[in-house]
Amino acid sequence: MLKAKLGIAPIAWWNDDLEELSDDVSLDECLRQAAQAGLTGMETGRRFPMNEAELGPVLAQHGISVCGGWFSGMLLDGDIEAEKERIAEQMALFKAVDAPCIVYGEVARSVQGERHTPLAQKPVITEAEMAAYGRKLSDFADWCAAEGMPIAYHHHMAAAVETEAELDLLMKHSTVPLLFDAGHMAFAGGDVFRVIENHHARILHVHTKDVRQEVISGLDRSGESFLDAVIKGAFTVPGDGSLDFEAIVKALAAKGYEGWFVIEAEQDPKANPPLDMAIKGRAELKRVMDAAGYEVIS
Repeated sequence: MLKAKLGIAPIAWWNDDLEELSDDVSLDECLRQAAQAGLTGMETGRRFPMNEAELGPVLAQHGISVCGGWFSGMLLDGDIEAEKERIAEQMALFKAVDAPCIVYGEVARSVQGERHTPLAQKPVITEAEMAAYGRKLSDFADWCAAEGMPIAYHHHMAAAVETEAELDLLMKHSTVPLLFDAGHMAFAGGDVFRVIENHHARILHVHTKDVRQEVISGLDRSGESFLDAVIKGAFTVPGDGSLDFEAIVKALAAKGYEGWFVIEAEQDPKANPPLDMAIKGRAELKRVMDAAGYEVIS
């Protein structure tokens, strides 16, 4: 039987790109709510201390482990040696707490955190640039893995690798492991099932982000930004949106994926209370995991 673990990202409580879109709770309360919802993992965020001595006891108190965490990479325009220095502290923590991977998100040229830059102004790079970028990413990913902590590449709205075609090019020109995010791929207009079919061998980590298709369809991408879309409610948890997570999880199961399924749904915590959303998302994930033949490890 395939084995899976269920986690969540703290972006439901505190948004790192738009701090006003956050619930004013402590790390301790965030972990308490996640545990109450029946989740066993939490990705790191801005209120997490980056040392095991401080973080370890808080995690242990709630029976929560680190199931990943975002790193703002700059390899598109940057230097591998500089990135090694920038990731060192996070890598040391993640190794100490036995995290599965570091989530690599490319922020060079990205407009994902710019409130007033429209989605249509996302960076676009040539295939030659993608090939050069892919070589750097592959070398960096190989180094990270050799150091004992793999990275998983997060395709992301408003970034250089957003669309299915861009992801296909990156996969063609690199060997970097992949974080598959159903919500970001659906928002970008991609076919989530084709992405699983084409790139399942590279999928190391999964974000189970749902979308509200009516919100996405109503966006003016020439005038509205990624953060505008988040504020409007483009994303939500599994079971609360438009995606068929039973079919998505069964497609991953058919390809033998095992590991973490992480709820990562940035939205307004006042309109969508994080504990309620965590409970709803976890219940839907457990339902579809059972349907897909997974044993959920607690």
